[in-house]
Amino acid sequence: MNDTTSRSILIADDDRAIRTVLSQALSRAGYAVRATSSASTLWRWVEDGEGDLVITDVVMPDENGLDLLPRIKRVRPELRVLVMSAQSTFTTAVKAAQRGAFEYLPKPFDLKELLGVVERALAKPAEAVEEEATDGAMPEKLPLIGRSPAMQEIYRTVARLTTTDLTVMITGESGTGKELVARALHDYGKRRQGPFVAINMAAIPRELIESELFGHERGAFTGALTRGVGRFEQAAGGTLFLDEIGDMPPEAQTRLLRVLQEGEFTTVGGRTPIKANVRIVAATHRDLRASIRGGLFREDLFYRLNVVPIRLPPLRERVEDIPLLAKHFLERAKASGLPLKQLTPGAIERLKRHGWPGNARELENLMRRLAALYPQESLDDAQVAAELAEAEVAPDGAPRSQETLEQAVERHLKAFVAAHKDGVPVRDLHERVMAEVERPLLRLALSATRGNQIKAASMLGLNRNTLRKKLRELDLPVVRGIS
Repeated sequence: MNDTTSRSILIADDDRAIRTVLSQALSRAGYAVRATSSASTLWRWVEDGEGDLVITDVVMPDENGLDLLPRIKRVRPELRVLVMSAQSTFTTAVKAAQRGAFEYLPKPFDLKELLGVVERALAKPAEAVEEEATDGAMPEKLPLIGRSPAMQEIYRTVARLTTTDLTVMITGESGTGKELVARALHDYGKRRQGPFVAINMAAIPRELIESELFGHERGAFTGALTRGVGRFEQAAGGTLFLDEIGDMPPEAQTRLLRVLQEGEFTTVGGRTPIKANVRIVAATHRDLRASIRGGLFREDLFYRLNVVPIRLPPLRERVEDIPLLAKHFLERAKASGLPLKQLTPGAIERLKRHGWPGNARELENLMRRLAALYPQESLDDAQVAAELAEAEVAPDGAPRSQETLEQAVERHLKAFVAAHKDGVPVRDLHERVMAEVERPLLRLALSATRGNQIKAASMLGLNRNTLRKKLRELDLPVVRGIS
């Protein structure tokens, strides 16, 4: 255990109860403690050379703790500062990180976690903190909404990353806000004066991806009548957001890996290397480790992109954020010209019970529908339930909500098992489920290749003989030239 007897900690918080709890916990851990409710008193102690660590709240009667941070770092750059705040917002976390805080802790916090942070702060060697010249250019509107523990952890991670140029991989289901996080990394980061350029790998034909990313020279391919500037050049000095990176074809993966390794690229048909002056942020809803095992994604590229992973939780894992998000989306609907609506407590509870396969995007769409379709100013649980039920099934019987394949399979399996009311397990369940999944998959592959088994096998990543065997086992007919 570290020797704490010679280490002293300065605490500044307007809340007497918090000062008392912190003082007692730190004293029991062996630290010498001085506590105050005044930012000016804390500043005097710091100027006098007291304390090995500062723990300060943001809101105090005489000064904002965040405004005090740069002054502390100027006179005592080696002094660690922990910032606490009940204003558990993304902006607070970012400002704390960019003004030199060692860590940001949203209130209420766990005492054990705080003691662990104190120990790390005092054990870590001092290092120079590059202070931001100003944050006046940063956007005022909050890009991320929520006060759940899951979102607080994301705020802290993103806040730390705004002071670096590290490559980031954002994972999460569709509709969780991956592009919002990518934009926050850019808008609050060191490259915010540069461009933010996004490219969706799933939306670009395979044969055009390399040209889209790296540009092309005139005459590089049929139709290239002029030089084309790629996204890497467009994003110079800023951030390049590679959305749905899991859909990038293998040949483009190889070129991207080379760029990340060498820091430069050449255009399609070009010979002169161009320096890649961008920060890379990638995102995917896929399980890339499973794609690696299936030979669909390069493992070396994954580790180059996955320097700092951020997993965005689905909405069902942070239901306590639903009231804030719903209010935010209703206000945004009003800003676009729709009437302002409010939700009753019953309506909020109904929203919390929903599964949200489409996540925050599904919630936003629902709020816009409610604002547009109902004349009442206050919406209750019956109206919310009616719209949720209407959204579940389209007129053709297909699910309307944005449901992942895994969620759809799980839903069908639950219904299948629940149908056996005697509780007797179904025999050969794995084999039967695999056959049910393979049958439509093989049909689609054959349809896409107009019955060409060689192309279908290549598309599926199977040996041609393996494909033929599966077609026989599943009794699937093959007709050449089908559409």
